[in-house]
Amino acid sequence: MQIREYKESDLAQLKAIHASQGFDYAFPDFSNPLFVTKLVLTDAGDNANESRRQDAGATSTANEKILAAAFLRLTAETYLLIDPKSGAPRDRWQSLLALHVATHRDAWHRGLEDVHAWLPPPIAQKFGRRLQRLGWIRDDAWTPYCKKLDATK
Repeated sequence: MQIREYKESDLAQLKAIHASQGFDYAFPDFSNPLFVTKLVLTDAGDNANESRRQDAGATSTANEKILAAAFLRLTAETYLLIDPKSGAPRDRWQSLLALHVATHRDAWHRGLEDVHAWLPPPIAQKFGRRLQRLGWIRDDAWTPYCKKLDATK
């Protein structure tokens, strides 16, 4: 097995893998610059497959089979800081609305396609309803997981 960078010529195999998984999401556009990591795991380097390629006179990548792939797309997590002692609740709501519009515009101009918010349990229900009024979607269809990165791997 070998891990290498994605190539445009991998597209057909990856579309077939995506379709065979049967998950309900559109095939991503890997030409989007928000995809910053594009890695493909192939059968290249397997002794049996390698000898078959050499016997057939093929290059090591001509007939390689993609076994898996991983793609990382940039997204954003929002942190909202509002002084709870600043003005009346209506004033704080007006502050949030102004920041919401400006932040949306700024993120879009930077090329981001989505922003995520994780709400603390004590405010999730009430504040979540306010976010929904602003067009945010509570996405319980997929279960989120987080991987904390460090330099040890």
